[in-house]
Amino acid sequence: MQKMMKRRLNFNYRRNESAETTTSSAVKEEEIEWETRPGGMLVQKRSENSEVNNIVTPNLRIRVAYGDARYQISANSQSTFGELKKLLTAETGLQPGEQRLIFRGKERENGDYLDMCGVKDRSKVILIDDPESKERRLIEMRRNAKIQAVHRLIDDVTVEVDRLAEQVDAIEKSIGNGNKVAELHVTTLVEMLMRQAVKLDSIQAAEGAACAKKDLQGKRVQKCVETLDVLKLKLSNAKEKVPVVVTTKWETFDPSPTSTQWEFFD
Repeated sequence: MQKMMKRRLNFNYRRNESAETTTSSAVKEEEIEWETRPGGMLVQKRSENSEVNNIVTPNLRIRVAYGDARYQISANSQSTFGELKKLLTAETGLQPGEQRLIFRGKERENGDYLDMCGVKDRSKVILIDDPESKERRLIEMRRNAKIQAVHRLIDDVTVEVDRLAEQVDAIEKSIGNGNKVAELHVTTLVEMLMRQAVKLDSIQAAEGAACAKKDLQGKRVQKCVETLDVLKLKLSNAKEKVPVVVTTKWETFDPSPTSTQWEFFD
């Protein structure tokens, strides 16, 4: 009887131990996730919590040729070509979307892994500009150059308007203090301001900051001209109110004796 009890206990122990082992294996299998690499190989998926990532992967010194320029980039062997492009942005100034990477005569996609494509230490990668991105960049450069040219033209007008506005203020203060100002000076200032208005009209500033600057200077010119028109009217009114002194010279005649001769008729 005791022997039978011992056999049952041993059998239950072994069954429980086997069940635990099977359960543990099943849990491990459930925790493992798989992915297909670019070459078609089925490998364990990389995860932040995976023990595989805890293994230190070597850094590769990759030689990159970009025209006549040469760069050496240090990148992890398990990095992608897309991540390599980000590293090259700091060296070349090209955005990742403007880059095309050629390795072993074939353009590599952003999701291709360096190690899976055969990139090793001191491997050579060729970098070329994406044609469409290059064309867009040239168009953007021309557009920026045109905008800068417009800003320079408006700035030149601004400097001249500043100078003329100071003269307008000086004339306004002088007339306000009762001083005499030549009307010709006022007329000349109006003509000079109108020339700046013509320059502003010839500047093509469709939108943006340049358009706002152009409108601002146009309003300044208009305000200065209106101020001068008012001052010119004041000068004209002042001339009309000047008192006129009329001096009348009378011509006097000395009285002379007159003799009247009478003619008698028979």
